[in-house]
Amino acid sequence: MSLNPSVFLKEIEENNSKFAETNKTTSIASENPLQNLCLASQEVLQKAQQSGRSKCLKCGGSRMFYCYTCYVPVENVPIEQIPLVKLPLKIDIIKHPNETDGKSTAIHAKLLAPEFVNIYTYPCIPEYEEKDHEVVLVFPGPQSISIKDISFHLQKRSQNKSRGQNDDLDKPSFKRKKIEDQEDYDLNDSMCKNTILKKIIFIDSTWNQTNKIFSDERLQGLLQVELKTRKTCFWRHQKGKPDTFLSTIEAIYYFLVDYHTDVLKEKYKGQYDNLLFFYSFMYHLIKNAKCSGDKETAKHTQ
Repeated sequence: MSLNPSVFLKEIEENNSKFAETNKTTSIASENPLQNLCLASQEVLQKAQQSGRSKCLKCGGSRMFYCYTCYVPVENVPIEQIPLVKLPLKIDIIKHPNETDGKSTAIHAKLLAPEFVNIYTYPCIPEYEEKDHEVVLVFPGPQSISIKDISFHLQKRSQNKSRGQNDDLDKPSFKRKKIEDQEDYDLNDSMCKNTILKKIIFIDSTWNQTNKIFSDERLQGLLQVELKTRKTCFWRHQKGKPDTFLSTIEAIYYFLVDYHTDVLKEKYKGQYDNLLFFYSFMYHLIKNAKCSGDKETAKHTQ
């Protein structure tokens, strides 16, 4: 997110009135879901917020905290003070061309995990067809599955690919094929734990604009995953949408947390919390302004 001071202060005023309505349907916001994160020190952001906009060392643009065009911190935010997050998977983010760069939380992921995250602007989309047994698309819908079922479904796809090749060569009988199908569906727990997932895809767009990207033939046929139990605390949550519709960085973070516990079967110890390094700072800044009803609060953080 970009922080043009005048625009940001105006947005805080607008959100003061919106927060009351949002809190009625999004109880998680009032419970401060970000308070127990294991975050790196945000002192660098506090100082940068107090000193104001700074220059991007790549393009020379005036920005707050980071350049949303070059995906780098600005001059008054030393890069060595920004945490780097190691992820277990690669992430592709497909950004709608009309999505405002300065309002996109997807950029946080690229800043904090640059080796693992790529951002593409639609209609630029990589080809996933040959890798559809290693890739999932995070998007809600009637065909979406939960994270805990990813390994089973990808394993099934992988086996179907292999069997399809063998069918061409060996032309097995219908009876044998039926037996193999049954065996495929009888995958035991140990096989499901050995996930073959390598990449996750997220769409970065307002929810009203997502269909254009989601309906693209290059994304059709990919396994869809939905985060059904997580709720947003995004200050730009879109009116009329359920509170399970997350911002992009929230979706990335919660996916990885659930993947870590439900698929990798490992205890989560805050490994990915720093993905919310910028997001949590902004959340508390806006919440403080909302609680005080005073513009001056926007100049300080908790």
